Amino acid sequence: MNGCIFCRIAGGQVPANIIARDDDVIAIEDLNPQAPSHTLVLPVAHYATIVDLTRAEPALAARLMTVASQLGSERGGERGFRLVVNTGEYGGQTVDHVHVHVLAGRRMSWPPG
Repeated sequence: MNGCIFCRIAGGQVPANIIARDDDVIAIEDLNPQAPSHTLVLPVAHYATIVDLTRAEPALAARLMTVASQLGSERGGERGFRLVVNTGEYGGQTVDHVHVHVLAGRRMSWPPG
């Protein structure tokens, strides 16, 4: 999608600090970090929400979570990390391209918001 910032990042039109990438998934540093380590993991292909992704490509949804979990383990270590997927307006989604937030490096509070 032309106007989607994450599609433009995945397509190389917009620069980003890329942490990991393969043919299906890209991981980038968040520009507005909410923890000492805040990475976004997203599919290269455009899917608006996690619901859309899991319905269309369940294996890709699993891959997205696998990469997010691996990065969380690397960045959070034994102390832990948090994975967040915001979905829809009430879920706090602000970019209509599914992405997993990987937060690490500090103690997380509950409830989150």
